[in-house]
Amino acid sequence: MTRRLAGSIALLVALPVLSISLMAGTAAASRGGNVTNYTGIGIDEPLALAAGPDGALWFTNSGNNSIGRITTAGVVSNYTDPSIDEPAGIVAGPDGALWFASYGNNSIGRITTAGVITNYTDPSISSPWGIAAGPDGALWFTNHGNNSIGRITTAGVITNYTATSINKPYGIVAGRGGALWFTNSGNNSIGRITTEGIVSNYTAEGLINLPVGITADPHGALWFTNLGPGSIGRITPGGKVTDYSDFPFRDVSSPIWITPGPGGALWFDNSGADSIGRITAKGVLTFYTGAGMSQPYGIVAGSDGAVWFDNLGNNSIGRITTPVTRVIRSFTPTSAAVGASVTIKGDNLAGATDVAFNGIRATITSDTATKVVTAVPAGATTGDISVTTRVGTATSDEAFDVT
Repeated sequence: MTRRLAGSIALLVALPVLSISLMAGTAAASRGGNVTNYTGIGIDEPLALAAGPDGALWFTNSGNNSIGRITTAGVVSNYTDPSIDEPAGIVAGPDGALWFASYGNNSIGRITTAGVITNYTDPSISSPWGIAAGPDGALWFTNHGNNSIGRITTAGVITNYTATSINKPYGIVAGRGGALWFTNSGNNSIGRITTEGIVSNYTAEGLINLPVGITADPHGALWFTNLGPGSIGRITPGGKVTDYSDFPFRDVSSPIWITPGPGGALWFDNSGADSIGRITAKGVLTFYTGAGMSQPYGIVAGSDGAVWFDNLGNNSIGRITTPVTRVIRSFTPTSAAVGASVTIKGDNLAGATDVAFNGIRATITSDTATKVVTAVPAGATTGDISVTTRVGTATSDEAFDVT
C-alpha cells in the first residue's frame, strides 16, 4: 500500500461471533506462470485494475494522480486531471465509462474510454477507497474516512449511508439478492447493504482479520482477503464464514485484491510474497511466480482470458497465463446416466484430445474453443470433468453426478 493508505488501517476489537467454519486450504508448491511485464510512461504506484468496456485494462496511479489504460497487446496510455488525487479503486460503470475513488481529495471520478474526466464532490465523501457497480444502476463506494457507504448515480447525485457497524470500510462488491457487500477493517467484519440502505453486519472471531478486498463468485458466495494473518475468507449470503490458509507454509502473504478468474476460481494478489494466488471453490490454493512480479496489488481477469495485475513495487502492469487458462465454466446437464450427452462450456478448449469423467475417458463428439460435446462413458463415477488439449488440461471445480 501507499503510505497514506497503509496508515489508515486500524485494528479494533471484533464484534460478537456468528456462524464459524475453519478450514485449511490445500496448498500447492509455487509454480512458474507465463508472465509478461509491461512498463510505460505514467505508470506510478498502480493500485487497482478494472476491465474496461473497450476490452482494455484501466488502472489507478496513486503515485502521480492519474488513470492508466493498457491494451491486451501492452500499449499503455495515461490520463491526468487536476481533480485526480491519490486514486484507489476503479470499476466499469453501467454507462460505458470507468468510475474511480479519489482517496486524496474526497471525491469520485469518472473517465470515458476517450479519456474525458469528470469529478464529483460532496461533504459526505471522506477518503473513498473501494467502488463497485450496484444492481440499481448506480455506483457504490466505501468512505474509509468517515465510516460510511456512499452511492452516486451516473448523473452525479450522491447519497450517504451510515451505521454503527460500518468501521473503516475498504472493498465493496455487488452480490446476489440486490445487495452490496463490503469489508470493515476497523472491526474485523463483513458488511451488507441493500439498495435501500439497510445495513447488516457479520463477524467471525479469528476468521476475519483486517479484511480488505472482496468479490463475488458465480454461486453467490463472497470471498475476501484477510490482510492481518494472510488468508482468504469466504462468507455465504447467510453469514457462514470459512477461512482458508496454507498454514504452516505461510505462502498467503499480504493479500489485498481478489477477483473471479479463469477456471471458475478466485485469484488474488499476494503482495507480501511477490506472487499471484489462486483458490478454488473447494479451498485448493496454488501460487504462481514469474519475473517482474514485485508487490502485486490490483488484480482482474482480462478480456483475453488472462489475469492482469498491478506491480506496485516496480511501477509496471503484469499479465499471467497458466495451464488453467484453458477453463471449464459449466456443463449441462449437471447429472446424468452413462451414455447421456453432456455439453461442456469454457475457454480455449479447441483441439481437445481427451475428455474424462472422474478419470474415465469419454468419446468427443465435437469441440470448439468454447464448447465440447461428449457422452458419459461406461464405468464413470461422480467426480470432476477434465478436458485436455495439446497445451494443458482444464478441470471443473464442480463435480458431475453420475446417476
